[in-house]
Amino acid sequence: MINQHYLSMLEHKSVIRELAEYAGRRGKEIGYENVFDFSLGNPSVPAPESFKNAAVNLLETMEPLALHGYTPSAGSPYVKEKVAASLKRRFGIAYKPEHIFPTSGCAAALAHALRAVTEPGEDVLVFAPFFPEYVPYICDTGANIRIVPPDLPDFQINFEALEEMLAPETGAVLINTPNNPSGAVYTEETLQRLGDVLREYSKRFGHTIFLISDEPYREICFDGKKCPYPAAYYDNTLTCYSFSKSLSIPGERIGYVAVNPACEQSDKMDLIFAQISRGIGHNCPASLIQLAIARTLDDTADLSVYETNMNLLYDTFRDLGFSVPRPGGTFYIMPKAPEVSAEAFCRKALKYDLVFVPCEGFHAPGYFRVAYCIDTEKVERSLPVIRKFVREEYGTPGSRS
Repeated sequence: MINQHYLSMLEHKSVIRELAEYAGRRGKEIGYENVFDFSLGNPSVPAPESFKNAAVNLLETMEPLALHGYTPSAGSPYVKEKVAASLKRRFGIAYKPEHIFPTSGCAAALAHALRAVTEPGEDVLVFAPFFPEYVPYICDTGANIRIVPPDLPDFQINFEALEEMLAPETGAVLINTPNNPSGAVYTEETLQRLGDVLREYSKRFGHTIFLISDEPYREICFDGKKCPYPAAYYDNTLTCYSFSKSLSIPGERIGYVAVNPACEQSDKMDLIFAQISRGIGHNCPASLIQLAIARTLDDTADLSVYETNMNLLYDTFRDLGFSVPRPGGTFYIMPKAPEVSAEAFCRKALKYDLVFVPCEGFHAPGYFRVAYCIDTEKVERSLPVIRKFVREEYGTPGSRS
């Protein structure tokens, strides 16, 4: 018999993917260069030469069995050592190889982290707005997702609501900074207070509340700033990372879970992850890609284009009278729609071949997401179209409430 749970999921497809598919079909009709597709968060800049060179060198010089053979269940020891050393150097935390578990991107990292530190029936708290896929990521482990309402207008943490929702059945708190879809970056003050709250409530409940930090956009920070590292503020943190954005290699599916050495059971966590892999069919990411990223850990693609694009769009939306939090990172901006329904706003935008994503599914009703990981030239061409759309559908900024 077909599994009814997954069959029912077909009725709730990702709105992001549906809009990206629409943009692809529309592009075939009028030319993709004429469709301003801001739907999908697919990195648009080339991978750095260092990554290409590393992969080519590995293919040309390593013995095939060493390069293409199975790695251990807990990941390549060489890669784990290199990742641990990089994190220790960058963030001052004494990671060792046993604290690192390579995964097939951040989604797999989250799949392992969630299963390692929660039991079925426990609660995982997330903060609105959040990536919609958190719902199946969490609920398919047998845990329950509980949504903490947003702290407006800057989308830091709503601590009053958080403390009301923390309960003895809370197993973990999941954060995403820099945030998809808002672009908000949690400040040091926010992270310090979060650590204090989790320590207090862990003591009160008599068990550890783990922090799972989802950080695929860690390297994309603006205004010359670096993103604070959440694990530095709370010992019981599992950091989930992906090289998809930093190296611009999303299709290679490579990332890791890093367990703070001071975390409960940190010395066994990579072995626990390996057992989780047996149950979910993960069984290690590609050995070639593991080895390639080990040689390019501190490199990035040219990420500056995202800040350029952000400023162009931020200034335009502000000039048009939109309420829009200024992103501190990522390649997303999340303005508030000029009407109650962001879905209605985004439908109207399609008439102008502007593809935006309504944020109801991100638990930010009334907002819409603009993924500006496209060529700057195309962003610049979109600006007069955005102005025309807003002017014709909503009037001039001064005429709108």
